[in-house]
Amino acid sequence: MASRMERGPLADWWWTVDRALLVMFVMLMLFGILVSLAGSPPVAERLNYGTFHFVIRQMIFLVPAVIILVVTSFLSPRYVRRLALLVYVGAMALVVYALIYGVEIKGARRWINFAGMALQPSEFLKPAFVVLVAWAFSEGGRRTDVPGNIIGLLLLAITIIPLVLQPDIGQTGLISIVWAGLVFLSGLHMFWVVALGGIGCAGIYAAYLFLPHVTARFDRFLNPESGDTFQIDNALRSFTEGGWYGKGPGEGTVKRILPDSHTDFVFAVTAEEFGIIVCMVLLLVFMIIVMRGLILSRRSEEPFARLAGAGLIMLFGVQSCINMAVNVHLIPAKGMTLPFISYGGSSIISLALGMGFLLAVVRKRPRAEYADVYRMMTPSRAA
Repeated sequence: MASRMERGPLADWWWTVDRALLVMFVMLMLFGILVSLAGSPPVAERLNYGTFHFVIRQMIFLVPAVIILVVTSFLSPRYVRRLALLVYVGAMALVVYALIYGVEIKGARRWINFAGMALQPSEFLKPAFVVLVAWAFSEGGRRTDVPGNIIGLLLLAITIIPLVLQPDIGQTGLISIVWAGLVFLSGLHMFWVVALGGIGCAGIYAAYLFLPHVTARFDRFLNPESGDTFQIDNALRSFTEGGWYGKGPGEGTVKRILPDSHTDFVFAVTAEEFGIIVCMVLLLVFMIIVMRGLILSRRSEEPFARLAGAGLIMLFGVQSCINMAVNVHLIPAKGMTLPFISYGGSSIISLALGMGFLLAVVRKRPRAEYADVYRMMTPSRAA
């Protein structure tokens, strides 16, 4: 165990990082392996893979994810911004590449083949985008010579345009919601908050009018008889079959006919095999993570750290809510993974990067360090 009296980087990290958040992230990863053991074998068998194909791959993905989570949490806010900028530029280039040359799956070009795996660049765009927008808004609020609000708006436009073209309305909506949250937290006048909310609603309506797959999903949500509701019907059936206590690990039957039981509908698999009580406990864990992240962000001394921490934990929380809400048919179906639990290499590794950023910006730091950062970022004035 590292001593408080030691001054090495590891000891300094151990006594300043939020260990409660770190432990809860690891718990979710371990629970994800357990649920993958329950939900992925039927999918693997339907695709003529080995029974534990997805389980093994998820465990492999967790190795770089844990490394990225821990290593990123060592960074100072200054280096978090620099790394976020590099990730954003690289991810945007790959998103554009996927739009032109990517693999088309279900009418969308969101993936590229990389080393025999399907990589979804938009996943890595999200945490980097949040950090950069938080940086723009915090600098705009502190310095009159920086048009932070305009930069933040341009970042949103540049980010969502290629996502809409792919099309990936789910990621577009998620990014827009988190961006709106950052706008609110940055102290923008309520007139602009309401105006931006109206623009967002108009965007949703436009997507409904002009994008056929969005129209179909909304219509099926409002009127189940208007189309195929096979997945959501069986997801709801999983909750009924599992009851309060579940059928037991490996005993579920509905998962065998759920096409996306290892990704989008992993929460339904959890309900059937482990019961509604375990689902409620899982929901409580997500809630505790979000609340703790918000509290730690609020306590931060530096405006950038407050906004970045709040934005990153909002990204985590909103994505979790979307996945679980789809599983219980509270919102129209949308492919969105459950953080650290659903199968998916791009999702797990990008979430690890985002939560590593979060742990880095909310770490305990002395006031003197923030004062040094402030002096470095403030232009010197002539005497």
